Amino acid sequence: MKIKSRKDFWSGLMFIITGIGFAWGATSYSFGSSARPGPAYFPFGLGILLALLGGIVLFKALVLEVEGGDPIGGWSLKPALLVIGAVALFGATLPTLGMTTALPLLIFVGSLASGEFSLKEVLINCVVLTVFSWLVFAKGLGLTIPMWPTVLVA
Repeated sequence: MKIKSRKDFWSGLMFIITGIGFAWGATSYSFGSSARPGPAYFPFGLGILLALLGGIVLFKALVLEVEGGDPIGGWSLKPALLVIGAVALFGATLPTLGMTTALPLLIFVGSLASGEFSLKEVLINCVVLTVFSWLVFAKGLGLTIPMWPTVLVA
C-alpha cells in the first residue's frame, strides 16, 4: 500500500500510539461506574478517542490522493526546545512564583518559538489566560494552586 500523504501518515500514527498509551496507562487505575466514574474513566475514554482519530487520519493518508505526496519538512529544533523549555520552566516555577508569574513566563517563552507574535499580543494573552486560569482552576474548581510568589504571601 502506498502512502499518499506522509504528514497525515506520521501524525495519524503518532495519535494512535499516544491514544493507546493513555488508554493502557489508565487501566492501572480504578474505572468506577458510569454513575461514579473513577480516575481511569476520563483518560481511558480520551485515549480511545485519540486512537480512533489517529486511525481516521491514517486511513486518509493511505486512501486519499494528495498532489506531490505532501512531504514532511525539516525538524525545527529551536521552536521545539523553546516550547518544551517553557513548559518545564512553568512546572519548576509554579510552586514558588505562583500562577500570576509562572503562567505569563510560560506564555512569553513559548511565544519566542514563533516570530508571528508581537509584544502587545503576548501581553494581552498573558493577562487573558492568567485571569481565565484563575477563574477556572482557583474559583471554579476550587484547586489550591499557588497564585502569588511565596515572598508576597505571608
